[in-house]
Amino acid sequence: MQQDAMLWKPSEKTIADANLTNYRRWLAEKKQMHFEDYQALWKWSVTNLNDFWESLWEYFDIMHDGKYGVVAKGKEMHSMSWFEGTLLNYAEHIFRKESDVNPAIIFKTESDNVTEVSWKELRASVASVQNFLKSKKISTGDRVAAYVPCTPEATIAMLATVSMGATWSSCSPDFGTQAVIDRFAQISPKVLIAVDHYIYAGKSFNKRKVLTELIKNLPSVEQVILISDMHEPELHKSVTLWDEASGNGDAELEFVRLPFSHPLWVLYSSGTTGLPKAFVHSHGGILMEQLKYCAFHNDFKIGDRCFWYTTTGWMMWNYIHGAMLMGATTVLYDGSVVYPDLKTLWKFAQDAKINHFGTSAGFLLANLKANIHPDEYNLSPLQSLSSTGSTLPPEAFEWVYKYVKKDIWLVSMSGGSDVCSAFVGGNPTLPVYAGEIQCRALGCDLHAYDEAGNPVQNDVGEMVIKSPMPSMPIYFWNDPDNTRYKESYFEMFPNVWRHGDWIKITPHQGVIIYGRSDATLNRAGVRIGTSEIYRAVDKISEVSDSLIICIEKQNGEFWMPLFVVMKDGQPLTVEVERKIKSTLREEYSPRHVPDEIITVADIPYTISGKKTETPVKKVFLGIAAEKVLSAGVLKNPKSMNAFIALAKARA
Repeated sequence: MQQDAMLWKPSEKTIADANLTNYRRWLAEKKQMHFEDYQALWKWSVTNLNDFWESLWEYFDIMHDGKYGVVAKGKEMHSMSWFEGTLLNYAEHIFRKESDVNPAIIFKTESDNVTEVSWKELRASVASVQNFLKSKKISTGDRVAAYVPCTPEATIAMLATVSMGATWSSCSPDFGTQAVIDRFAQISPKVLIAVDHYIYAGKSFNKRKVLTELIKNLPSVEQVILISDMHEPELHKSVTLWDEASGNGDAELEFVRLPFSHPLWVLYSSGTTGLPKAFVHSHGGILMEQLKYCAFHNDFKIGDRCFWYTTTGWMMWNYIHGAMLMGATTVLYDGSVVYPDLKTLWKFAQDAKINHFGTSAGFLLANLKANIHPDEYNLSPLQSLSSTGSTLPPEAFEWVYKYVKKDIWLVSMSGGSDVCSAFVGGNPTLPVYAGEIQCRALGCDLHAYDEAGNPVQNDVGEMVIKSPMPSMPIYFWNDPDNTRYKESYFEMFPNVWRHGDWIKITPHQGVIIYGRSDATLNRAGVRIGTSEIYRAVDKISEVSDSLIICIEKQNGEFWMPLFVVMKDGQPLTVEVERKIKSTLREEYSPRHVPDEIITVADIPYTISGKKTETPVKKVFLGIAAEKVLSAGVLKNPKSMNAFIALAKARA
């Protein structure tokens, strides 16, 4: 299929009914501002930052106490303050849209039927858990960590935590023990909410041994809330079962209004260099960003049913709750997408009458390769299909319009845990072109830069953001002088956020993403930290060193090879391969297991002692070796020869 073939065009009614169109009408009526097209609106939103975000403050009628002087304050992106002087609460805005007509949550597991949680039930449960946390002396600023699957209990616990000003953080129970400890130990939580088992692909996984290790390695934990079928927990001196914590029907829900920049939750990077970075997001920043993106770029409306297949360890879990800010219903699924087969989620979409269906590019590609035809189900309520996590190739666009629904709005989007949102994504008023993301999001001053820092159009460059956004981290945990923050985004281009993606801005003003430009592994939509791979492989006594890369091909396939240096020149045996794979699977996840293990004589290091994943990756992408590395960069330059030879042999 041609890369830029038009596959969908919104009808006049779709455009007229869009939230984005309503916002433009509001700007015309209230601000006397008129824009000829979306590109003009976007340009205003990024060149008049204060006016744009202030307009959203008014348009969405933010509930608050206090007054702000200026909207944005500060000279550097990593230390901006927003709406200083105001007090608000994220959860309060969720509950202002509660309804007696539409459910708050729709939920399904692999084995259970679709169930609904009413707003009344949600309020009562959140109030009860909040009341319990207060009884245990949990207060503003304390951290609550959750090791839980994607169930209503997780949503209830999150809303209870943030409604009272405590800070939330979660990991999925499919994370390995060390991966969870690496994340939660950084933030010293006082409360751990956890399951002792979970079900995936029809199998039950016992996690009590993991819980024992977590509690042992999280000395700050004073209280455990256990979601369990067992009634005699022996994990900790202070354990309360979930039913007890959430069953107080007399509790009243309260909202603590907090400074705009008060910590809401902590998300984590993949851990490419050392421990995962702990991104701290604010109540106000996430509130403003989710209102903007869910309204204008996903077009969620009151009563819509909005689903994203995710776990509590992926930012999309945090993101999809933003649907509730719009008065929509959040739809959750806990289980495997391939159990009993790849049709599972499409049947769920039919049974739950989903309006907006979100998933990963990897899932759509798997359906394409398996020749699945979702149109055998009744998907008449389905309005949009969203995809993120990795690049969606043109072939997948074509498959969607051929076999899902001919008149569907396909929303390819890309962002990150860094901002808990998308920089680029959908627009209900613009056409969809094969292989392209429709637009740059409002308020996101995104460009493609060449290596010299010059903007390029219709050419591949580094994705950069030139102006601050409220949902950028307020700081990284345990990074008091912002050293890691600055190193992560601002080293290449001063005071310009470099995100680590290769992109092209097309003549349509759409965006094509060509994969990661840094060393983070992106495997079928899941970002994996190289340091997690190395930490596990280092435990294999037969291996002396290793290097991992992941190649994202333009056809949507992935190749993640692990290169190993064997100790004392020993051969790589089948037994050692099994040991490497089982260690990665047990300590982290099946996604950490490489596609291939290849022996090399040496691993290239820079003079400063850093492994050179990115140059190796570029060599396998076909970039000439002399363009990948400058002379004198490596302390062992001959080590690259093996990788160059392997890349040529595979070309």
